[in-house]
Amino acid sequence: MGGVRYKVAEAARLAGVSASTLRLWETQGLVVPERSLTGHRQYTEGDLARLKRISWFRVERGLNPAAIREALEAESGGDDDAPAPGDNGIDNQVGRKLRSLRHAAGQTLELVAGEIGIAASALSTLERTSQGVSVAVLHNIAEYFGTTVSSLAGEAEADTRAVVRAGEWRAWPKTTPGVTVQLLADGRNQMDCHRFVLEPGASSEGAYRHEGEEFVYVLSGRVEFILDNDQFYDLDVGDSLYFESKRRHAWSNRHDGETVLLWINTPPTF
Repeated sequence: MGGVRYKVAEAARLAGVSASTLRLWETQGLVVPERSLTGHRQYTEGDLARLKRISWFRVERGLNPAAIREALEAESGGDDDAPAPGDNGIDNQVGRKLRSLRHAAGQTLELVAGEIGIAASALSTLERTSQGVSVAVLHNIAEYFGTTVSSLAGEAEADTRAVVRAGEWRAWPKTTPGVTVQLLADGRNQMDCHRFVLEPGASSEGAYRHEGEEFVYVLSGRVEFILDNDQFYDLDVGDSLYFESKRRHAWSNRHDGETVLLWINTPPTF
């Protein structure tokens, strides 16, 4: 996304607070900045406006973090489906759906994050931007709410095409850094047919499992799969792997360049 980005010290100065206060507010889920490729926090103009409102609510109204979150949501009209500033509805649909599911269940960020085993700030980022979590974490969140990653990504909502031409793949929102998931078959089907594009170092960042069976074929690069935490498979171009999805599985790009996989799940439980 375009626009000016501010580092922690500069954002703190412009907001009239300390850098440590910004980090505290992040842990409380009040504001979650973007991250640069090197992992440094980057604050947008929208973040700065939010920081100033947080400071006002804290100093002038004496509100605690939970009350500040409620006040900020009330100012936005209470629209749980509103995308984060700078995001369009399509790119943010995963976060919008998760937030809607959480509110429908009457659960707080802290409760859900604690059940999943992640920081509340990470869940807040996901809800606001549809970005920032691993594939394993995203799967666990979807499972917690009784849905699938494919459903959250809007896969079944796409208009069905009998033929999908090369290079015309629809893609999931870019939820996980370094992982691009493209649809090779549209609509509500008995199989999830995906083209996974993994940047160097990209991985599931943990193991996950679900019902069904899956098939993986390496189109380019090299990938490592770990099944049941103790079975390791290095797959090169032309290699394939078939396994029951209920087995815990994790994966990582072991190539120094891009790795591309043909990945099929049946039934569509991922």
